[in-house]
Amino acid sequence: MSRPELKTGGSAAPARETPTTRERKADHIRLALDPLLRPERSWFDEYRLEHNALPEIDFESIDTAVSFLGKRLTAPLLISCMTGGTEEARRINRNLALAAEATGVAVGVGSQRAALEDPSTRESFQIRPLAPTVPVLANLGAVQLNYGYGLAECRRAVDMLKADALVLHLNPLQEAIQPEGQRNFGGLLEKIGKVAAALEVPVIVKEVGAGISLGAARALEQVGVRIVDVAGSGGTSWARIEATRANDFELGERFADWGIPTPVAIGALRALPGLTVIGSGGIRHGVDAAKAIAAGAHMVGLAHSFLMAAAESAERVVEKVRQTVHELRICMFCTGAGTVEELRQVPLLTRRTGP
Repeated sequence: MSRPELKTGGSAAPARETPTTRERKADHIRLALDPLLRPERSWFDEYRLEHNALPEIDFESIDTAVSFLGKRLTAPLLISCMTGGTEEARRINRNLALAAEATGVAVGVGSQRAALEDPSTRESFQIRPLAPTVPVLANLGAVQLNYGYGLAECRRAVDMLKADALVLHLNPLQEAIQPEGQRNFGGLLEKIGKVAAALEVPVIVKEVGAGISLGAARALEQVGVRIVDVAGSGGTSWARIEATRANDFELGERFADWGIPTPVAIGALRALPGLTVIGSGGIRHGVDAAKAIAAGAHMVGLAHSFLMAAAESAERVVEKVRQTVHELRICMFCTGAGTVEELRQVPLLTRRTGP
């Protein structure tokens, strides 16, 4: 696969003025949609669901509904946190929110740091009027807690959306490669715990594409976090995106596959039964979603496929959600799982254990 012609070698920041948060978000949208920066394989292709030739259930009786953040969803799907802070992001978030409301699934926004820095960008995040009945997730970078943010800023982010939860995202690899990255991750666990204890809505901690290990999840649970989004490797590579922004293609390729594969990350967290696990990272469709649930996820997050659809229209996102749910339902039927909880008990086979 051909790649953009970019300068190789070195890791210094490019010789240009430091971009604003708004400019960085515009870069992120553009590069996330670039097919040349998409992963060349999916970890989910290494797994298959155990087929049940005698499912003993009626296809029409299959129940994909789940409860999440105190609300009933038609399916265990989250339109993952992606963007905000630009005019294009406003249109994308509008389409995602309208589709989430129309289909009864959860939806999040990208980091709201841009809106806290520049109030003129707030409208691009304010999706609650478009999605009044489904869970809406606010979002900030956890590392911001080491750069002047605290409980007040977390509350402002939640209030801006009238959100049902706050996502604090962890992204050490992205920050390490990003030219203007913030790299002090010291002491974050304690600060996350203090926010989780004091904030009026649940805190969800997620990675952005390198996965959350069992050790990290256990530490988060011990400080009061009850929901974790593993966001493992296999989806959008922020290492590749940030290295492209830095005009250092070689560095991006070194770390493009870094992280814990999503199915592995999900499976490891079965050891923490009190934790609600969101599986995301490289989930392309309903079959991948079913595999993620069989691995142990309670909810599944998709980003790139919905981003592509949202770049077109809300109707296109609705079609994508409904197709994903239909594929999930077929997987449930062919494994004999009448509910999402039953699907979590279906054996997930590897190429070595399969026929």
